[in-house]
Amino acid sequence: MCVLTLGGELFAIDLRHVSEVFEVEAVTVVPSMPSLLTGVTNLRGTVITLVDLRGSLGLSVTGTALPFAVVIRHGSRQVGVLVDHVPEIHTVSREHLLPAMQAGPAGARPCVSAVLRLDERLGGVLEVPQVFAQIDGGSAILSIA
Repeated sequence: MCVLTLGGELFAIDLRHVSEVFEVEAVTVVPSMPSLLTGVTNLRGTVITLVDLRGSLGLSVTGTALPFAVVIRHGSRQVGVLVDHVPEIHTVSREHLLPAMQAGPAGARPCVSAVLRLDERLGGVLEVPQVFAQIDGGSAILSIA
């Protein structure tokens, strides 16, 4: 698992979906896009769509730019998920995964498929197909990437 922080909270993404992590140097805003889609950036000649998941995860969306992006893949598509920090990579066994709330109060997070327990910390496991489904609900800009 690629462990990351977003909005001060711990999250993880299955490494099979992660291409790379990079520091975001410049973002080109694309007009008329939903707030989920922050813009695009150039990564060694490839245009990468950047996504800010804080709002959809119920986290505070401040004016502060997120300094890093984790490039995730689903099939032939890819997108850069903006994050605060990527502190570590972990091998995770099944006993470290707990079921996540799938429906219910406003605190439920649609992209989180499980809760990851690392030492004394808890974090949500981001389900990549659900992240792309949420993005697809907002825009078709991903055809660029």
